[in-house]
Order: sequence, then structure tokens, then C-alpha cells
Amino acid sequence: MTFRQACAFIDAHHRHHRPPRGMKFAIGVARGDELVGVATAGRPVARCLDDGVTLEVTRSCTVGEPNANSKLYGAVWRAARAMGYVRLVSYTQEGESGASLRAAGLLPVADLRPRSGWTTASRPRPSRGVDNVCRTRWEICAGR
Repeated sequence: MTFRQACAFIDAHHRHHRPPRGMKFAIGVARGDELVGVATAGRPVARCLDDGVTLEVTRSCTVGEPNANSKLYGAVWRAARAMGYVRLVSYTQEGESGASLRAAGLLPVADLRPRSGWTTASRPRPSRGVDNVCRTRWEICAGR
């Protein structure tokens, strides 16, 4: 699906994130003719993970359709491997079970402390409502 289509769906349905700024690709899942979920994949946000062989699921968003989220993660991983990526990462916030990631084969690898936000004196940014929240990084690697 196109970047514009994915962003419109995320803007309409994601409960705590805005659409991403960019992406490598987006995948959708449908029930019949109705789009019920999207996932976007792009370069890892964390610079230390941006090694050219790691891809990040930057957004996953559904309307609550059973199994749609795990289908999206699985499809992103299959596409990523076909494109030559060897690792896929994603994050959950504190209080999210990660069941969809686990169902797609991802494993929790790091518990991350909350960050105070993205704003700096040289580049002020507004709060997006997702600061000061603990996160878990999940990953799957080829050959594991």
C-alpha cells in the first residue's frame, strides 16, 4: 500500500501515535474489501540499530480485527527477509502484552527506561503524549 494510504489509516485509528515521517514500505490486512490494519516499516529510529540490515516496524495499527496485528508482523518479517534484512525490531509500551509480536516470532530483548521526550534546547518539539513511558524492544533475527 502507499505511504499516504497507511498514514491516513494510522491517523484515523492509532490510539497513541501519529503517522510516521517516512518508511521503506507499508503492508495492509483486509477482511473482504475492508482495510482492517496496516504496518509501516522503516529504518530503526535508534541510531545504534541503524546498521543497514535491521528494519523497524515503526507503526502497527488495526481496528481490533482478531489476529490482524500478528498477520501484519509476520508479513513485514517475510518481506524484510526477501529484501535482505536479517533483523526486525519493534517496541511495545508498558502495559501492552506483546502477544501479537510473540505470535509472529519476535522475542523481548530489552526493557527500556522512559525517555523524557525528544525536545532539546536547539530543537524544541511538542510532547506527543508518549514520553515518560517504559518500553520493551522486541526482535527477530534470521537464522534464529
